[in-house]
Amino acid sequence: MNEHSDNTPGLGRFAAPDFSLILGGPLFQLLRRARLEGDHLELLYRRILVITALAWAPLFLLIAVGDDATAGWRSFFRDVEVQVRFLVALPVLIAAELVVHRRLTPLVSRFVERRIVLPEEFPRLGGAIESALRLRNSVLMELVLVACVYILGLWFWNGRVPIDMASWYATAGGRWSLTPAGMWYVFVSIPIVQFILLRWYLRFFIWFRFLWRVSGIKLNLIPSHPDRCAGLGFLGKSSYAFGPILFAQGALLAGLVASRVLYSGEDLLSFRLQIGGFIAFFVTAILGPLAMFSPVMAAARRKGLADYGLLAQRYVEGFHQKWIAGAAAPVPEELLGTGDIQSLADLGNSYGLVRDMRVVPFGLDDITRLAAVTATPFLPLLLTIWSPEELITRIIGIVF
Repeated sequence: MNEHSDNTPGLGRFAAPDFSLILGGPLFQLLRRARLEGDHLELLYRRILVITALAWAPLFLLIAVGDDATAGWRSFFRDVEVQVRFLVALPVLIAAELVVHRRLTPLVSRFVERRIVLPEEFPRLGGAIESALRLRNSVLMELVLVACVYILGLWFWNGRVPIDMASWYATAGGRWSLTPAGMWYVFVSIPIVQFILLRWYLRFFIWFRFLWRVSGIKLNLIPSHPDRCAGLGFLGKSSYAFGPILFAQGALLAGLVASRVLYSGEDLLSFRLQIGGFIAFFVTAILGPLAMFSPVMAAARRKGLADYGLLAQRYVEGFHQKWIAGAAAPVPEELLGTGDIQSLADLGNSYGLVRDMRVVPFGLDDITRLAAVTATPFLPLLLTIWSPEELITRIIGIVF
């Protein structure tokens, strides 16, 4: 944690905490030593190129070892699922580190700068940060991920439907009748993608565990905050940082669906429930955990309604006594020159903000944006149903 001092009253060492989900862990240190990673995620293009090449290029080269390289390459490039996995999803998952780092790192400071966490709660906030960093840097956790990749991953591979005809990665007769390219595919390429994906799931867990601990702190929530989330609206917006991971997940499923639609003759519309459920699941997985703040937000809303209701009652009673029930009727010119009417309107607006406050730190626009990002990889598949002209016409019809 950054221990630098700051002269701002009440902020102390939390003025600019060194908190990142990305800058740590055994793989991060390994990539730094290999000159594929900088101290602050530099060398992104080099990292994408090297890791993607490690997963994809040997497949192309090893096909040449087979009996019919031309047929093998033809089969390889027709395998849409593989091309999307290694040339689309994998680079996006790697590039997502920079996006997540830049968008989530400042959030801890916002809890302090906006006085949502008050100085007396700084020790508990510091404990939550330190616990998250320990888990992020854990060697054991990444070893567990490697074990999961090679134990569960190979177990799922073995449980797939046996191969009935030869392909670029296996000959007919069994799941383990692998070509040289197939050996690399099963034992190197697939595990690379699986490990990076599981590592992202671990980071999700670390982030939401950190927020869960923060939700247990006594928070200074203001129910009349314009974000209609008592000041926590930035948490919903922070979920956009995970958009690239959702896009990559969507691309993985889109590649699988494309293979079945293009080469197995299946109808894209037959997958609509699976695609819809997939999108709903991952959007819920990102936004759903933020509901951990619902109890404290609901409590703040109830208290706000009571407090602002009491304030409104006192004000309108005084207003009524002064302008309505007074012994002498007010002169119209006097009413026009007073600020009482504007104050009454402002008070009504403040009460309306409290009344309309949400009890989750996100809104429909956040749900819509994440759903759109997850669904984007499926858009090219619409060309299997409609021509480009028909697709453009339908999109224009939806928009206008």
